[in-house]
Amino acid sequence: MEKQDVKDVISDSKFLSLLRNAKERDSEAIVQLIELFRKDIKRLSKFIYLPDEEAESEIVLEFLEFVLNEETE
Repeated sequence: MEKQDVKDVISDSKFLSLLRNAKERDSEAIVQLIELFRKDIKRLSKFIYLPDEEAESEIVLEFLEFVLNEETE
């Protein structure tokens, strides 16, 4: 089980780089961020009273709004 989760771990510097690039509207960085959190999004969508695909879309939308609008320090 741990080996499966290891591939989803990235360094802090890589994560910050993805965030910076996503804020600059780099579509590849945005896709990588979504994929990085895909398992969490799927798991969380089970707690929303919507069809799974719609719940996942709502989570992704909120996540992207947060990433694109949040000020970085």
